[in-house]
Amino acid sequence: MNKRIKHILKLFIYHIGKILAKPQEKWLRAKNIFLNIDTVKKFKSCGTNFCIAPPFYLWYEQYMEIGDNFCSSPGLRMECIKEYNGTEYDAPQLIIGNNVSCNYYCHIGSLNKIVIGDNVMLGSRVLIEDHSHGTTDDLDTPIAKRKLHSKGPIISEDNVWIGENACILENVRIGKCSIIG
Repeated sequence: MNKRIKHILKLFIYHIGKILAKPQEKWLRAKNIFLNIDTVKKFKSCGTNFCIAPPFYLWYEQYMEIGDNFCSSPGLRMECIKEYNGTEYDAPQLIIGNNVSCNYYCHIGSLNKIVIGDNVMLGSRVLIEDHSHGTTDDLDTPIAKRKLHSKGPIISEDNVWIGENACILENVRIGKCSIIG
């Protein structure tokens, strides 16, 4: 490729970047992933160097606190459940520390409280949920119509690696420097 074509391509890329980064466009560029600024503002708090690759699903972001250097591959589903099937619940908490990475198709659902410490890695298709559909008292009710129930929070301390396809369920504490396979 000659110098003139390289120069034209550099100018083109430069100007496209400027167009996409205009403040009135309401988009935030983080690690080459474009996020709607209005979505980021909905979080209770959100650190720097934030990156979620689309597609992603977020529900009740106002109860989520995310630290610095959070990164997710496509397919992330994070939800704080304030209401389900017409039942209102107390304010859920989802607290994610610094330097946390989620691989493909992770699902994190909080009805009560989930805390993920600093320097935590989640493999692909990890499920972290602090609740279930009902208790043994309502077995005659169809599962989808049962009230949600939590036996307690999930706490993951610092420097944890949760491997692919792991399921972390309610009322669990994962100690510092643990590996879940």
